[in-house]
Amino acid sequence: MSIAKNKSNYCLIMAGGLGSRFWPMSKLSHPKQFIDILGTGKTLIQQTYERYLRNFHKENIYIVTNEIYRDLVKKQLPDIKDTQILCEPARRNTAPCIAYATYKIAQTDPNANFVVSPSDHIIMKEDVFSELVDTAMKASASKNILITIGIKPSRPDTGYGYIQFVDDSKNKNEKVKKVKTFTEKPDLEMAKFFVQSGDFMWNAGIFIWSLKSITEAFEKHLPEVASVFKDGNDKYNTNDETRFIKNAFTICKSISLDYGIMEKADNVHVVCGDIGWSDLGTWGSLYDNSEKNKQGNVITGNNVLLYDSKNCIVKFPSEKLAVVHGMNDYIIVESDNTLLICKKTEEQQIRQFVNDVKIKKGEQFV
Repeated sequence: MSIAKNKSNYCLIMAGGLGSRFWPMSKLSHPKQFIDILGTGKTLIQQTYERYLRNFHKENIYIVTNEIYRDLVKKQLPDIKDTQILCEPARRNTAPCIAYATYKIAQTDPNANFVVSPSDHIIMKEDVFSELVDTAMKASASKNILITIGIKPSRPDTGYGYIQFVDDSKNKNEKVKKVKTFTEKPDLEMAKFFVQSGDFMWNAGIFIWSLKSITEAFEKHLPEVASVFKDGNDKYNTNDETRFIKNAFTICKSISLDYGIMEKADNVHVVCGDIGWSDLGTWGSLYDNSEKNKQGNVITGNNVLLYDSKNCIVKFPSEKLAVVHGMNDYIIVESDNTLLICKKTEEQQIRQFVNDVKIKKGEQFV
């Protein structure tokens, strides 16, 4: 049996994001975690859930999501019970949603040890990842540390946090290493320096810690968030929980766990491994992780014709015809009668496009 697969080990899957950088396929009513973006026959959240069944009992896997996605979670993960779906009444970033789960689980299992994971990442080497989770869970259960999974960077990306760890020559075989610096989303020049130095890893956004360690971290570094959710200790797992959480999210500030805790804490550690990881955060990352034809194009749709076009990602409904000529390095996506044509190098602007569309054309398009 897996080291992690015991009754006091839990997995929290965060599934409340909008996935706006995957617009127009990902929209408010049906964001990317609930879409089969890779064409595997399973949505991203279904793949994530099944991946963690290797390490955790299914009754110990919790989903935290926005309340408008409750029915989507239930439909796509029928084995998950209602009590395992934690619904946020408002979006407040990752720290409040993790605090909610932390204080709720504490009422039923004060010895809890858990993984916190996004719902929409790709991990190609699942056996290696499962072993990495076991290693981290064993360390977090025995030490007062906060662990994140580190990925060797392939480019100076400004969308990731960067981790510099202490390479202790006395403990070369130690897989869980102490973090020296944790920098969340640097500018391009800093990101280039990090990659060139060879001393930094990407933060995969997958965290492992004990209930005791993360509670102490909240109370030390985000006391205002901790106090909001600690006040619900007599409400969790009762009929009063929903009413309490609606009020808690109304008064709680919006902040990420990375900024609020990981950059400040002095007991952060990292476990590194080649797990075939991508956060699948953009069309460009989907392009990188997809099979390409001889011209370097990634094409989805039965009626797409490309001429003199290279290194594009084209995604069209099968019932529609698309003829594309003379395009290089472009994203061309049609979904729900919305068409996006954007340079791959400018894809960070898609969030701005979505904001503009919402203001100028209405919410029905986003």
